[in-house]
Amino acid sequence: MSSPSLPPVPYHASAQRPSWSTLPATLRAAVADRLGTPVVTTRVAGAGFTRGFAAVLHTAAGGRAFVKAAPAAEQPHLVEWYAQEAAILDRLPADLPAPRPRWTLYEAGWFVLCTDAVDGHTPRLPWVPAELDATLAGYAEVAAALAEPPAELTALGLPHLADLARSDILWWEEVAAGREPPPPLPSSTVDRVPDLVALESLLPRYAAEATGLIHGDLRVDNVLIGADGRAWFCDWTWVCSGPAWFDLAGLLLTAYASGLDADRLFATHPATAGAPPDALDATLAALAGYYLTGAAAAPATASPHLPAHQRWSGEQSLDWLARRQGWR
Repeated sequence: MSSPSLPPVPYHASAQRPSWSTLPATLRAAVADRLGTPVVTTRVAGAGFTRGFAAVLHTAAGGRAFVKAAPAAEQPHLVEWYAQEAAILDRLPADLPAPRPRWTLYEAGWFVLCTDAVDGHTPRLPWVPAELDATLAGYAEVAAALAEPPAELTALGLPHLADLARSDILWWEEVAAGREPPPPLPSSTVDRVPDLVALESLLPRYAAEATGLIHGDLRVDNVLIGADGRAWFCDWTWVCSGPAWFDLAGLLLTAYASGLDADRLFATHPATAGAPPDALDATLAALAGYYLTGAAAAPATASPHLPAHQRWSGEQSLDWLARRQGWR
């Protein structure tokens, strides 16, 4: 075990979102009407990296609901993402540890997604053993259920990680060709760009062999630990066809940063059954390039904390890979 490295901004406080009171009055009235009772208090979600509204709403009748909302004119990408998530949640197997959708509406130029509220908290870092065990067990359940996904889910025409990797994750190839500025690299890896190119190029081929679906964006801020200790998985916008070990590698970046034996956690998880021997290395190379180059080009519509998160995540990916490869 090594010394823990904590993210520069805690995951539970990474978001910058509007408050309930700043939403248009007609929108708030429409939401209350759909809930069937006035909203009396709200708890804005602190996790995440978008500027969309997201909060648990408490009603006068004692009920709770989780609501996301975004304005179509200013944040059309969020409207598209929330609509995609609504379609996916509606088709996920009902027994998965994922919030159940209730309804959507479009009012005052805003799109709204309402789901059941999960009574939980973002996992604590460094990882608490019981919370990590619950999250890994929960993801094993998700991976098993999506290995043969329901037909109504695949009918959405979801993307394939192999195609996304070719177009969005081969960043070291872009750096080597001079089409992307090289990110700051530690001395142990500054001469390893050719090796990084070779490793990340494996990911599209490996991903193309997968037939199941994955979450596609499995990070700590997309996990909630419920009051009963069970892990719940949120933010399902990026579901795609791909190998479950890709999700697992992204999740375990924070386990590595917590000083845990992430190699063992990866190798012994059911999601890695049948994975190529260098699947983890290929994923870490791709994630390092994706995060480190993305940190320099974060959109203005994202949380101001996104670049720091991406830089830290890229550094952890690269450090884990360098240790596995014996580069340091």
